[in-house]
Amino acid sequence: MTKSKYTLPLVPLRGITLFPGMVLHFDVGRPKSVAAVKHALEHDKLVYLCHQSEILIEDPDYDDLAKIGTISEIKQILNLSDGNIRILVEGIHRGKITEYRPTERFVEVEIEKQPDIPAEDPLYVQVLIRRLQRLTQEFLDFYDRFSPEAIASLLSFDDPGEMADSVAANLPIQPKYKQTVLDEINVTARLELLLKIMSDELEILSAEKAIMEKVQKNVDKNQREYILREKLKVIHEELGDDETAESDVRKYRNQLENRSLPSYVKDKLEEEFKRLLNTNFHSQEYGVIQNYIETILSLPWDIKDEENCDIQLAAKILNRDHYGLDKVKERILEYLAVKQLSQKTPANILCLAGPPGTGKTSIAKSLAEALGRKYVRISLGGVQNEAEIRGHRKTYIGAMPGRIIEAIKKCGTKNPLILFDEIDKMSKDYSGDPASAMLEVLDPEQNKNFRDHFIELPFDLSEVLFVTTANNLETLSRPLLDRMDVIEISGYTPDEKLEIGKKYLLPKQREICGLNASNFNITPTALRLIVDSYTRESGVRNLERKISTLCRKAARELVETNKEKISISQKNLSNYLGKPIYHYDKNDHIHKIGIATGLAWTESGGDTLFIEVNVMPGSGKLELTGNLGDVMQESAKAAYSYIRAHTAALSIPADFYKKKDIHIHIPEGAVPKDGPSAGITMATALISALTERPVCSDVAMTGEITLRGRVLPIGGLKEKSLAAFRMGIKKIIIPFENKPDYEELPAVVKENIEFTFAQNLEDVLQIALTNKTVASPSKNDRFIMVEQPLNNHIGQVMSPQ
Repeated sequence: MTKSKYTLPLVPLRGITLFPGMVLHFDVGRPKSVAAVKHALEHDKLVYLCHQSEILIEDPDYDDLAKIGTISEIKQILNLSDGNIRILVEGIHRGKITEYRPTERFVEVEIEKQPDIPAEDPLYVQVLIRRLQRLTQEFLDFYDRFSPEAIASLLSFDDPGEMADSVAANLPIQPKYKQTVLDEINVTARLELLLKIMSDELEILSAEKAIMEKVQKNVDKNQREYILREKLKVIHEELGDDETAESDVRKYRNQLENRSLPSYVKDKLEEEFKRLLNTNFHSQEYGVIQNYIETILSLPWDIKDEENCDIQLAAKILNRDHYGLDKVKERILEYLAVKQLSQKTPANILCLAGPPGTGKTSIAKSLAEALGRKYVRISLGGVQNEAEIRGHRKTYIGAMPGRIIEAIKKCGTKNPLILFDEIDKMSKDYSGDPASAMLEVLDPEQNKNFRDHFIELPFDLSEVLFVTTANNLETLSRPLLDRMDVIEISGYTPDEKLEIGKKYLLPKQREICGLNASNFNITPTALRLIVDSYTRESGVRNLERKISTLCRKAARELVETNKEKISISQKNLSNYLGKPIYHYDKNDHIHKIGIATGLAWTESGGDTLFIEVNVMPGSGKLELTGNLGDVMQESAKAAYSYIRAHTAALSIPADFYKKKDIHIHIPEGAVPKDGPSAGITMATALISALTERPVCSDVAMTGEITLRGRVLPIGGLKEKSLAAFRMGIKKIIIPFENKPDYEELPAVVKENIEFTFAQNLEDVLQIALTNKTVASPSKNDRFIMVEQPLNNHIGQVMSPQ
């Protein structure tokens, strides 16, 4: 008695379909499929093969598989060198999946055998078979690889169902159509379905044949046109017409007469002239050679602008366009002084690094004006392909020079100022690393002979003044950063923003909106309120947007109401900009247990962050939340280890790490946070929570902590101190080694904030923690109210002078 139900391992097929009675060999590479084959070999050699609807899916599930497949027997197996196996299988029966059971090694399925449903009308079946034979013959006439013997074998089956399976399996039709034939168990319906599929395919093949004949006809026509063009060329030469390569070469030679190009450029052009003369005027290659010659001739090999070295004029232009930025202006004036004395171009590449909106891009334009040089900006944000820098080989279709040569060509001079904007935003992909290509461009020792892939000739970039801008130097490669003279641009203080708004932004937006000082004005108090409560940035972009909004609303009001003048004051500012967005003065003089104020640096400037610690009865778990990076998590663990090593000195139970669970959290969990500078802040919050001594609310801190309690230096002190100033912090604890950075802080910060320089964690704790200890209440937020900040000045304190 023949079995009707099977339990078999499953092997999904991608792009192929196996019919009962057919023999097929294929490679098996997926781990689950290999395991299924090996399982079958260990038992009865039977395996279930079914079609997979999407070939790109590596691990298909039940919904991705055809429900009708083939119960097959493995006849032969061969282990391949790449770890895959090649198997030879023979289809036995159609089968339907009744149960799908994934296991760890492979998928096992319950299969129910699907026997053919015989035809009820033998005469009708004979008609279908004759039609199938005729269509098969027509179908195979389109393919030379089928011999008459192969055609005869396809149609040699006596059983109609087997004949349909044989034709469907061997004809080159799409796998999805083969699967529809496999799905059909009714013999009559299977024949009808196969005939429809073959009829549709024959129509497509006939149309394809007609199109190919038309294409061949067009090819013959093009060959005929080529011969006629050659004859026409000879006729033009006999008549003396100038529509030939000789006329183009003559034109290019005329352009060379008044040029003093390098000898290697002239030699290359002569070589290209010869190629142009030997190339068919109407061929595609002719246009490629012509484009190359015109590109070479358009480059300013011998053209240079006269540079202005007047320091007073340069200083006037820089101060006219920008407020502050003293370091940048000083560096530019030094460049001009060296240039005036030595008459040589200093070989420094300037890199302006700082937060967005601080004037990095605009000061480069002012520098070009001050020097009397042409200015061109190249944005490198998102550039991934090396060809963007070096260009493409001219042999490629649509090839063009890289951005640098295009910029030189656009300027028409060999000594412009080229600004590489957002150089830290470059990335790399399979097409190459553009940052590596920039190494040659920004190296004064190498860029004398810069080679673009398109022009294939060395071009001297040594007289170009390169300026780059970046927000974050950490993303730049070390070799590239080493080639640049980095000038750090810090964020603006509120007073500087106020001056920039009054002197630069307000007049600019007035002019854009058609206003003037007589009909529109913003009072200083209103402008200060915009800076403090409507913007939160290191630069002034948002400040300019707010001023632009006021100007637009004022322009509309002047037109609609016929008012003579509109003045924006502190009282009516909210009518135009809405309620204030930011509230910086959050210092409520409440000293809280387990909450310390830290200072952070971001690409947009400085910011404050609150580190919260809860201590609970437990088994000694330490949990860190708030989207913390690896470095910040390591800082928390270092602080935790320091506390465990100094429990006696800190008056903390020695076994707290066994009986207490500690949870450290930094709010705003959607914002990623990382870096070591929150080390002492975490340690202070931990010790406060464990000793129940509140942290002074008017104290902020920044510094990296070691296992021994040393406080290591940090970066971004100016931005961090400005953030503390905005919040109303009165004291900041910073590492002792950051004392030189303190000297460069704005005067307004040093006048309003008291700085303490800590060498170890003991110095930090004596300033940050109060002397009061409160009993543990039931609520998590434990705090005490004080009228005046506590003064525990231990260590070196820098007070306002």
